[in-house]
Amino acid sequence: MKIPNAAREAEPAANPAEATPAAAAVLTTVQPNLDLSMTAHAVAVAELRRLLAAWRRHEPGARLGQDAEELHQLRVTTRRIDATLGLFKRQLPRALVQARKTTKAVLRTLGTARDIDVQLAELAQYTARLPEQERTAAEPLRAYLDNERTRARARMVRALDSEPTRRWLETLSLAGAEGAEVDGAERALVVMPERVRRRFRKLRKSVAKLRAKSSMEDYHLVRRRAKQLRYATECGANMFGKPAEDLLRALRRLQDRLGAHQDAYMAQNRLAVIAADPSSGLPPATLFLMGRPAEHNVRVTQEARDTLTRSWRKVRGKRWRALRARLAELRDGAAAANGAALTSAEAEAAETGAATPLASHPPEPENRPVKH
Repeated sequence: MKIPNAAREAEPAANPAEATPAAAAVLTTVQPNLDLSMTAHAVAVAELRRLLAAWRRHEPGARLGQDAEELHQLRVTTRRIDATLGLFKRQLPRALVQARKTTKAVLRTLGTARDIDVQLAELAQYTARLPEQERTAAEPLRAYLDNERTRARARMVRALDSEPTRRWLETLSLAGAEGAEVDGAERALVVMPERVRRRFRKLRKSVAKLRAKSSMEDYHLVRRRAKQLRYATECGANMFGKPAEDLLRALRRLQDRLGAHQDAYMAQNRLAVIAADPSSGLPPATLFLMGRPAEHNVRVTQEARDTLTRSWRKVRGKRWRALRARLAELRDGAAAANGAALTSAEAEAAETGAATPLASHPPEPENRPVKH
């Protein structure tokens, strides 16, 4: 069964006016109107506060369970919190960086409940095209998944009410309250371009390792690194300009291919597990019906693999080259501005007879390029 497009992560449209209602809910997580003089710490804190507000907006609806989109958006928000904590781990206090452990635990809990929502949506889409008799045969499977959903949601609510989760939210809410930071003087203009370049290199390495017989884990790694690159690019999109918008569109298409691949693979496995479970109590007619969507998922998996190369070529080609040039421009501009600031400080020190800022400290070692 093919997952409906709305069941996967809603992607922000390049133009907010073109955003679908599902995508519009995600648009607020993209940094608006970045001040180029902001430190990386300030950008990170602003993003975490924005994401925490999104969490509070979607958590009540996710708990109620009446609209599956609310749980989906809560999971997307949590994933972005994790990405932000990883992206700015050098610029955030230790307590926030350590919160990533709980973030990942929350993600697993939300993911289990979300996966069943997706499977029910798949089943509804598939059975809508069947004749009446076959829709009746699918009803025991729907009832089975409904029961699984009830149990998964009960576990999810208990996890949301747990002490570790509430402490996690409290830690996030205190982001920036004390102003504690590491490398706090680093400007976002310097830090964020390097983060984007590093994530592109990791994605490129993962794609280069793919083979015709690569495992699902290999493809999942590519998908995860594509998301990391996308989140890093989105966080500085207003700083990077049009090259970032163009690359983001290509990245979303790549993720669509990878998402279709993983969704079909997971759906195929879930159906196999249910069919092999004697306690499921599914009648023969239902088990027989489940064989056809399983075959369809095999085809979708292969088609997604076949089109991946073309999608990756659009990411790494002229779109990445344009963004890479923009990143270099920002880096050179920041270096020139930093040099001008030092010259001004030295001139002032010469006039007053004071020691220059550089005289009281040994020179910093030159940053070495990241090996890749």
